Amino acid sequence: MKTFTELSIPGVFEIEMFHAGDDRGMFVKPYHKDTLEKHGLVSEFRESFYSTNKKGVIRGMHFQYPPHDHAKIVYCTSGKLIDVILDLRIGSPTYGKSVQIELSADNFKAAYLPIGVAHGFAVLEDNTCMVYLTSTVHAPNSDGGIHFASFECIWPFESPITSERDLEFQTLKEFESPFIYA
Repeated sequence: MKTFTELSIPGVFEIEMFHAGDDRGMFVKPYHKDTLEKHGLVSEFRESFYSTNKKGVIRGMHFQYPPHDHAKIVYCTSGKLIDVILDLRIGSPTYGKSVQIELSADNFKAAYLPIGVAHGFAVLEDNTCMVYLTSTVHAPNSDGGIHFASFECIWPFESPITSERDLEFQTLKEFESPFIYA
């Protein structure tokens, strides 16, 4: 992890991952516990998973309710997407606001998401692989979401490919947040 840049939502960071390349290919370090601790961020991750995606897909906006809420690190190992983070923390100066980061296999960027934000993304290339590290184990009964079109965000597709589940999420206006900004 080379650099951390805090974005307009407090606690959300764009991370430039350490990477080195030569004639053989690339070596990338997406996670380093000591560096996260140095920045005062959650550094223990309990689970990792990934999704593969087609161009035109929108996934999100996902989160887990307490007590299974979690911080995340997300990055791409192939393809390209626009990552969207929505602040759901009551008392935050950016509650209801979102920020976007382009993540790709070529730009070696990751996003750090604190507890209390929703996460989603729009896929810009076929065969895009998104990797997630989460600080808690997935608990299906704690899954939550906000409808991706219910807050101020410019999505790159008018007719995205999405899941029925994501289309049924409540709007930001309907949402009663359990998350408190500290």
